[in-house]
Amino acid sequence: MLEIVNDGAVRTLALNRPDARNALSLGLLKALRAALKEAVDDNVRCLVLTGRGRAFCAGADVMEWSEQEASGGGSGYDWVPQSHALIREMAAFPAPTIALLNGAAVGGGLDLALACDFRFAADSAKFICSYTKVGYSPDLGGTWLLPRLIGIEAAKRFAFTGEAWLAPEALERGMITEMHGAGTLEPATYDFARKLANGPTVAQRQTKRLMDSAETRTLEQQLVEEMAAGKICAATEDHKEGLAAAVERREPKFVGR
Repeated sequence: MLEIVNDGAVRTLALNRPDARNALSLGLLKALRAALKEAVDDNVRCLVLTGRGRAFCAGADVMEWSEQEASGGGSGYDWVPQSHALIREMAAFPAPTIALLNGAAVGGGLDLALACDFRFAADSAKFICSYTKVGYSPDLGGTWLLPRLIGIEAAKRFAFTGEAWLAPEALERGMITEMHGAGTLEPATYDFARKLANGPTVAQRQTKRLMDSAETRTLEQQLVEEMAAGKICAATEDHKEGLAAAVERREPKFVGR
């Protein structure tokens, strides 16, 4: 259901329900949340989220949803608290996160990708805000996440129509970070992931926190927050190493603390 792979300081969480196009069942939602908590506890320095098979994620497991309702064993609303918690926890993950989009990202699957810091996609990938196609409204944070990437007007058109965007258009619009052919997607993604994981972890995390919360503050408040973050970074081994490397005109060797 969920595959976890470690490569040094990079951890990959791979949705592994290929026959269901990696649809988000209750079990998978809970497994993802547990894996995110474990990654925080293990001080993972970069997290990659991907899907096995031909799709990244098809969104909610509507078969499970409808079967629960038909059997009287619950409703789709049992799924919502878990899915909302997952989106919050993914967006708040302290280290850099990358969605490796090997195939289609649809509905809640697209929202999950949008909650990551970066999105590297195959040139064959496609993206669909599928909610309106079933007479429903987005419910996994996409109405907050997507306009911040592509603008409110483009986000409304994309959501209202339910039209599919292929990877080239998604790249042009700013929905994805990079696009690669099938043979180069994974190498490019993991080269970037290792670059981030080998960086100054505390400084990256403070920068991510500052940027993600900046819209809630005035400039003056943000300057105060930046000063506090700077004090935290100044006490790290990586800051000392960065200064020494600059003086000695060499590349720094960061250790993540």
